[in-house]
Amino acid sequence: MNWCILIPLLVGAICALLGYLLGKLLGGGNNDDCEERVAKLEADLAACKKARATLEADLSASKNAASLLQADLNSAKTENANLAASFAAPAVTLIPFDADAAKAVFGKKIKQDDLTVVEGIGPKIQELFHNHDVKTWKALSECSVEKCQSVLTSGGDRFKMHKPGTWPKQAKLAYEGKWEELSNWQDQLDGGK
Repeated sequence: MNWCILIPLLVGAICALLGYLLGKLLGGGNNDDCEERVAKLEADLAACKKARATLEADLSASKNAASLLQADLNSAKTENANLAASFAAPAVTLIPFDADAAKAVFGKKIKQDDLTVVEGIGPKIQELFHNHDVKTWKALSECSVEKCQSVLTSGGDRFKMHKPGTWPKQAKLAYEGKWEELSNWQDQLDGGK
């Protein structure tokens, strides 16, 4: 046999055996540690994936809630705009005031929107109406009799005796410049009643 081949094979086998034994001796439990660490890392990974799924679900729910709130907000804005449009003052065609025509009928100078032109309204009652933002014949003509009564009631007991039943109609005639008709009607009235 050829010793040249056998010696390297024998040295290689001995080295392999020594390497195996040294590996077992020095790091024998190393494989078990790795398995434990891998198992722990896999458990951590599973927990992270579960937390991520929960966060994504929460984010999706938050986005849905936000979109619902935005839709509600947009709906409320639309309703407010529609409501504001419904309460918007209609186009008002003002009837021009003719002081000369009023003076010709009443025989005295009449100021525009002077509520005392209405039979039954004096300066104190006019002041009450002004305090309730009723400052023109047009505004008074658009008041209900109940509104007129509540204005009088706000003035106290001394205004209880007044009866505002015809005041809105008289104010309308004044606003429309129907001075002759207003004067004739007032001749028939008893203190605005």
